[in-house]
Amino acid sequence: MIEERARVVAVEKGAVWVETLRKGTCSSCSGNAGCGQALMDRMGVDRRRGYIRALSDLQLRVGDGVVIGVREEFLVRGSLLVYLLPLLGIFTCGLLAQEAGLGESLVILAGGLGFALACSMARWSSRRTGDHPAMQPIVLRALLNDSVGSC
Repeated sequence: MIEERARVVAVEKGAVWVETLRKGTCSSCSGNAGCGQALMDRMGVDRRRGYIRALSDLQLRVGDGVVIGVREEFLVRGSLLVYLLPLLGIFTCGLLAQEAGLGESLVILAGGLGFALACSMARWSSRRTGDHPAMQPIVLRALLNDSVGSC
């Protein structure tokens, strides 16, 4: 289970809306000193807050600190769907067009169409399975008030 700290911003029946702070990984990079992204992160430019709906059976109030979790296999499956499927669409359709003897511009167009088709398939799959309770983030536990941090 991948865990993240968050703060409750709204309460619904059976779920809560939480606010998380997106963090960069620049502090662990060896090129941190000369990196423009690290400078932007230190200035706070890249620190954005994300709002997520998480399922919960706990009695929570607005302002409570919580730990939310997402199962690893769903995160990996979603990443493959969003990143790998469009690449496969580009290469498959482009290679098929090239093997058919089409000109370079038509091969590029076929790759673009493959990309669009794969993105549409990913979107359709996401909408079809996105509301399934097993794929939703869940509240794992509530935090003590002094251990919430700067969410």
